Amino acid sequence: MIIGILKEAAGERRVAMLPDSVAALVKLKAKVMVEKDAGAAAYSSDQGYADAGATITVREQLLKEADILVGINPPPADEMKTMKKGQVILAVFNPFFNQELVMAMAAADITAFSLDVIPRTTRAQAMDILSSMATVAGYKAVLAAADRLPRFFPMFMTAAGTITPAKVLILGAGVAGLQAIATSRKLGAVVEVFDVRAAVKEEVVGLGAKFVEVEGAKDDKAAGGYAVEQTDEFKQRQAAVIHEHAVKSDVIICTAQIPGRQAPLLIRKETVEYMKPGSVIIDLAASTGGNCEVTVNNETISHTGVTVVGNSLLAVDLPSDASKMFGKNLINFLKLLISQDGELVLNWEDDLVKGTALTHQGAVVHERLRQAYEMNG
Repeated sequence: MIIGILKEAAGERRVAMLPDSVAALVKLKAKVMVEKDAGAAAYSSDQGYADAGATITVREQLLKEADILVGINPPPADEMKTMKKGQVILAVFNPFFNQELVMAMAAADITAFSLDVIPRTTRAQAMDILSSMATVAGYKAVLAAADRLPRFFPMFMTAAGTITPAKVLILGAGVAGLQAIATSRKLGAVVEVFDVRAAVKEEVVGLGAKFVEVEGAKDDKAAGGYAVEQTDEFKQRQAAVIHEHAVKSDVIICTAQIPGRQAPLLIRKETVEYMKPGSVIIDLAASTGGNCEVTVNNETISHTGVTVVGNSLLAVDLPSDASKMFGKNLINFLKLLISQDGELVLNWEDDLVKGTALTHQGAVVHERLRQAYEMNG
């Protein structure tokens, strides 16, 4: 069996696998082909891949010969036509927002696995690319904010007087939020955190932050630890509390998201307009609508003197370690698809294989995704 590692499009500095991961695949008796310069932006040379046992080739050859293609971002839809029927591809498809691409893969009879919908179970933790990339994004979000903020994060006692610490508000205490808390505290900021899930309060406080509570939040245990849609009454109370804390903050890190849905709107335009000039908002939920009303995806804007960064791809700015983490997750998932003889095996009785598959044999096979598409018409 041949596994092909694709080079990402311009602007994406990560690569699905570094040479260390290639060496792990070779030990699993798989043959590995790598697109020329695939790892260049992540500081991994073609020679490094070759030394690990891979064959360096051009994209056309890779698409033609590989049994399994791996990447971070999906290839363009028109490239699906050049892929062979039955070919397997693993990437981050964000399928609930990319219906056209998913349908194109089904039409091309491609078996696609989307690593961002892997079931949230204990067994899947070693394959959870969302958590890995969220760790990177949470860390980079704080550094990006500190770089833009026109004042210090920590408190200083100086001959010129006392410099008070920056106040940071973090919306969402998932993996990205928790990493943002830890990084902000290490930089000396005073941190407050809002999350609708009361269960995360202990972790927040344990990291040295204050947990901002709003009574009456709905918590669905069936959501696998994710936040769920809240009632209109709760949203009104939530908006008032967040506004009160946001206008006193120097930095807001937005990380709140709901799987398969638009990100919850937590920072209203009028709240931004009440914030101090020079304040910074980093919105990691920008690609799904943003937690801030004035966020523009993939852009940095100034609104009444407040810098608003709409960037859901901050992991791109730490390409070496982000690629290393992504590759480790990918290897652990690929082990489910590779037999002891190094051959491709699709075990549809495995809940992780079944729960991550989007398309197979010309059809959309992911149940929740299929239901979402039917609702969309």
